[in-house]
Amino acid sequence: MVRSLKNPKKAKRKNKQGAKKGEGSSSSDSVPSLPAKVWQPGVDKLEEGEELQCDASAYNSLHAFHIGWPCLSFDVLRDSLGLVRTDFPHTVYCVAGTQAEKSSWNSIGIFKLSNISGKRRDLVPDKIGDENADMGSNSSDSDEEEEEAGQVTPVLQLHKVFHEGCVNRIRAMTQNPHIVASWGDTGHVQVWDFSSHINALAESRSDLSHGASAVSNQAPLFKFGGHKDEGYAIDWSPLAPGKLVSGDCKNCIHLWEPTSGATWDVCAKSFIGHTASVEDLQWSPTEPSVFASCSVDGNIVIWDTNMKNPLAATIKAHKADVNVISWNRLASCMLASGSDDGTFSIRDLRMLKEGDSVVAHFEYHKHPITSIEWSPHEASTVAVSSSDNQLTIWDLSLERDEEEEAEFKAKMKEHVNAPTDLPPQLLFVHQGQKDLKEVHWHSQIPGMVVSTAADGFNILMPSNIENVVPANVA
Repeated sequence: MVRSLKNPKKAKRKNKQGAKKGEGSSSSDSVPSLPAKVWQPGVDKLEEGEELQCDASAYNSLHAFHIGWPCLSFDVLRDSLGLVRTDFPHTVYCVAGTQAEKSSWNSIGIFKLSNISGKRRDLVPDKIGDENADMGSNSSDSDEEEEEAGQVTPVLQLHKVFHEGCVNRIRAMTQNPHIVASWGDTGHVQVWDFSSHINALAESRSDLSHGASAVSNQAPLFKFGGHKDEGYAIDWSPLAPGKLVSGDCKNCIHLWEPTSGATWDVCAKSFIGHTASVEDLQWSPTEPSVFASCSVDGNIVIWDTNMKNPLAATIKAHKADVNVISWNRLASCMLASGSDDGTFSIRDLRMLKEGDSVVAHFEYHKHPITSIEWSPHEASTVAVSSSDNQLTIWDLSLERDEEEEAEFKAKMKEHVNAPTDLPPQLLFVHQGQKDLKEVHWHSQIPGMVVSTAADGFNILMPSNIENVVPANVA
């Protein structure tokens, strides 16, 4: 149940991106160059004089930015720039809610990040020079190569709308991304129409940065105060436009039905199936009346609003709080869940009647899972963020192949003794952010991941994710 950010501080703009521990920091020239070593978070410790270095070759693109106060939650907005985009530079639109030091300083940021540069890298380079075998090399030539790789600072354009209190969670409607719902720590759920801001950003010049805009006052389309407490769980239906569910810390869930005139009919009778705070909600990607909820009580509940008794199934999911869930939209039988004890599990819902529906369970993270989300382009790939300051990407279809590993190491001329106890499904580890809170894939840019933390946002594209776009992508 790790939610709020500790002592939020307003981010200060840095002159050079990536100049922080674990994200591109460079060693002093006086320190002799040593062979590279794979560093295991939670296992290895940094000795005095040592610091982590980011291997830029692991990314097709990596950028850091912030919008002022840290954001506990954000969402990536669908746009009209193309359903499947693979060529650099990229442009993304997002909406985010702040966690400011004072309640009256909070806002919702609607922003456009353009000129996101990068370089598509081969998984196995054709030619590997001996001089590049040492990944710990810190020569100026490597810095120049990164400049040539296109790591140019993106252009941020930002609009701010005043929000009463901190934003616990924020979600944009899939079908109409200018319609956004926010859960506030005041106990209110509000729905907003940000079409004017998005249109203004779309029409603005992409070479002009506007990162310090004034906060405007805008009335929400709808405001609901029927919850008994604040909450964090909220989700728009991917099948029925305007349909929404919201859950609070008093274990109540309310169903929202859209009506004419941009208003909602919120069912006064709440769905009660949990004995503690409802932490996350997810609609089924295939059944418009079905959604799932998870709770501090350690359970996941499947609901069907068409049934007389809507509580369809209760699953004892984890030994600790279930913080987050994600329903796979490419393989609708798969549901992922992340717990406060650092574990996350994958369930095949077709096996519920047989008892044990768990098909995969991982204990890699040692701190609470704060976010989990299936890839919109690869049915077996999931991204996970944790309070251990790691963002990990997993491919559940992978199995260890010692012969293939040996062949790869020989081709790479690898001299690093890589750990052998890591799960073979662990595809990528990203670090450098403090107090990671949420991660989302970009549904229109295969392989792009955006994350938020106490020290701002990262946008990354790992080089080892093969972006095979399914034929039915929409």
